[in-house]
Amino acid sequence: MVELWTSGISLPRYAAKTAVRVESAGYDGLLLVDSQNLAGDTYVALTAAALATSTLKLATGVTNPFTRHPAATASAIASVNAESGGRAVLGIGRGDSALAHLGRAPASVDYLERYLDVVRAYLRGDELPFHALDVFLPADAPQPVGALGLAGSPATSRLHWLRGDQPPVPVDVSASGPRMIAMAARHADHITFGVGANVDRLRWAIDTARAAAGSDAISLGAHVNVVAHPDREIGRKLARGTMSTFARFNVMHGAVAGPHVEGASDTLNRLHDAYDMREHTRADSPQADQLDDDFIDSFGIVGPPSYCVDRLQELAGLGLDRFTIVGPGLGTDPTEAGAAVARFNDEVLPALR
Repeated sequence: MVELWTSGISLPRYAAKTAVRVESAGYDGLLLVDSQNLAGDTYVALTAAALATSTLKLATGVTNPFTRHPAATASAIASVNAESGGRAVLGIGRGDSALAHLGRAPASVDYLERYLDVVRAYLRGDELPFHALDVFLPADAPQPVGALGLAGSPATSRLHWLRGDQPPVPVDVSASGPRMIAMAARHADHITFGVGANVDRLRWAIDTARAAAGSDAISLGAHVNVVAHPDREIGRKLARGTMSTFARFNVMHGAVAGPHVEGASDTLNRLHDAYDMREHTRADSPQADQLDDDFIDSFGIVGPPSYCVDRLQELAGLGLDRFTIVGPGLGTDPTEAGAAVARFNDEVLPALR
């Protein structure tokens, strides 16, 4: 049975309430945003969510390889895993708004690959030689500890406090481009595609991942923009903001890879040129205005509940075992947005069980 996840914001005193509501609605998991300038600390929020729920899986949605040392990331998510009784997942990507608000572009695929290797080693309880950490040190890093002349000091780096009776926290990489997908297939436990809901495009992403992994036995999911609304025109307005964010990942550096429906490349290029990170995820942003109706209908799933069910079942038939449902975003009519979320929870979600 396909897992259904959704996402929330890591706001203090809000994450736990969100988690309770999501678990009660019947979702399998919740991603909480990691963007330090736009929300509170994701690991504090995940811990609050863990203590307020009993079955809900919990993930960073998503963290990045730049804002924390890999030892800190591994220790933080392993702590959430311990407090939740083994329900944590490390969701990670190259970084977006978290880095933009530090004046930086996303990390390179190669840098993320090195980071993943080290994080997963920590999560397994492995010992790491100090030189494996050099790439993550700032230019003005302190001297090696040996310079202190101590009688004794650590010779390697590992998480000494980890318990051996729990498996390592699984790592889920969010990916949209071919190099990122291939890297994730080699280094992650799960991949969550951010390529939209078009069947041909998702099939391309799946084939890319399986070819890189050398196996069909790889866990695959997708971030999918879904708005359940009987009036497609209203539904498209609700979907524009969050969809603009996920669509941008497909043209991050100005080039579009993989198959698209006719006209989609032009739309993505306009989106790239218009994107204002200060209006991130908003439906009333300049980037959201670039998404025409045909693109919205192809990249996402917008329509009556029965249509949403049919489309999600079609995507599950491609071999996907997990969906992260991305609903209405900021800058929309709150009454219509709330009704759309309730419609999905009440009519679409149960039909997929």
